[in-house]
Formats: sequence, structure tokens, C-alpha cells
Amino acid sequence: MPIRIDADLPARSSLENENIFVMTSDRAVAQDIRPLEIAIINLMPTKEATELQLLRLLANTPLQINVSLVQMEGHVSTHTNQDHLERFYITSDEVFDKKFDGMIITGAPVEQLPFEQVDYWTELCRIMDYARKNVFCTLYICWGAMAGLYHLHGIDKVLLGEKISGVYYSKLIAPTEPLLRGFDDYFPVPTSRYTKIRTQDILANENLTLLATSAVTGMTIAKSRDNRSIFMTGHLEYDADTLAKEYRRDMDKGLEPAMPENYFTDDNPINPVYSKWRSTAHLFYSNWLNYYVYQATPYRLGDI
Repeated sequence: MPIRIDADLPARSSLENENIFVMTSDRAVAQDIRPLEIAIINLMPTKEATELQLLRLLANTPLQINVSLVQMEGHVSTHTNQDHLERFYITSDEVFDKKFDGMIITGAPVEQLPFEQVDYWTELCRIMDYARKNVFCTLYICWGAMAGLYHLHGIDKVLLGEKISGVYYSKLIAPTEPLLRGFDDYFPVPTSRYTKIRTQDILANENLTLLATSAVTGMTIAKSRDNRSIFMTGHLEYDADTLAKEYRRDMDKGLEPAMPENYFTDDNPINPVYSKWRSTAHLFYSNWLNYYVYQATPYRLGDI
């Protein structure tokens, strides 16, 4: 089954070229089924790239999904064309008028700032509070996961001495967990951040369950006991070359970044890179949509 998007969204042509089934709004109206309503709070500066990465994963299921792209009302995006935002995005204020089966809150390049110094922090907290009662299951990614753990559970991030960048293997802690059904005991996760969540802080919180962790990067995946919140500190949605682009961007800025670990072929940045995590990413998002959204959400959105 397809993912339902605006016919003019730039990501559409890329998805169709990859033979991913997408459906325009006009065609979807003729189908007599109740699609899932998923909101994506896109906090990434390169919004169009993030749209494509997430839509690619959400589309690889037998479910029809309506996607609402959301921008923050109180933040000016400098890396995405304003016409694109006005045409394809709703504002956070419009989110409060709806209910959603699922929500994704992405990462953001603000992790070195205290949460309260992020210019849209108050607005994001309103969304997270709203989601607790009006979204059946929310998936928090990278900085979004750290923001969710801090606001909802009082767990603060730990600032690292240097950036963690590369592909690191995480250990499966809960093999019977539906979210990780079909996962290998160790699985690769692209990571790019200056902070981490300590595994012991998750284990010490009675409202959270640890699902996967890494000796290098800390907590990888956790969930709330009621299954309404999933926290993923890595970037399974990343394309094969995303870390390479970040590395070269930082090089061009004169930041002298460390080369991403376990990433470039033969550890040589002039060599091509290949995804080691694509199947893991598709499995993760398929499991989330199936077991934590589709099979559990009420048929009537108003009942959430």
C-alpha cells in the first residue's frame, strides 16, 4: 500500500524513481479505508533531504498513510526555501487542531545548547505535551529523543568532549520486543552528535524500558512503559552518503572534524561509502508502524 503525499512534493519523483509506491491525494480520496495519520515535526535544517529519507521508510509497509509535515511557528528556517515550507508544511499551531495515530520528532543540530536556549523549545514542549494525549505513539529521533527524555522524564543529555560520528553497532537488550522483531543481536546505527544519553539513566527510570545500547554511543533505543513514546538516538533514516556530506561540510568550514568511524571503505574518505543499515532501518520503521501504531491505535481518531 502507498504513502499519501501532495502530488507536487519534490520527494515524489525520487520515491517513484526508486519504485516506491506513492499515492496523490486525488487518488486516495477514492479509497474506502481509514489511512493512518502521521505528523513529522521536521527540525532538521535540510528539510527536503529529511522528508525524502523518512517518507522512503514510511512507504515500505502495507499501510496507507497520510503525512502532515510540520514546521515550528517560532523558528525561521534558513536552509529551506520559504515557498516550499508555505506550500507543503503546516505550523505547530495547526497540529493542536488535530489528532494523529503517530508522530515523528526529528533531530536538530542544536544539541550543544541547553534545551531551554533553543529558540523553539517552549513551542516544542507544547507539542510533546499535546502528543501525550492526542497522538497514539510518538517516535523521537536523535536530538528529538534527548529533548523528549529531558522534558517528559527528566533525563538530561551528557555533553561529550568530541563529536561521535560514524556507524556503530548496538546490542539488542530486549529480543522479544515487537519494535525490534527480526533484528540481529547487534545492528549498525549511523550516529552524528556531540551528546549521549547514559544507559544507566534509562535503567534507573521506572517509566522507561531499555531496548538497545552501545558501549560507544550510550542508549540507542528506549520506550515508555505504556508504549506511547519511542526514543531512538541514532539516524537509521540517513542515506548512505549523509555522514560523508556532513564530514565534508565541516571540513570546508575549517572545523577539522574526525573522520567518521566504521564508515568509509578502507577508512579512506575519497573512497565510496555503502549503507550497512538500510535493512535495519526499513525493519525498524515497519515494526513501529505495525505494532505500535496500526495494530494499537483506535479506529476513530477522536478516541485517542
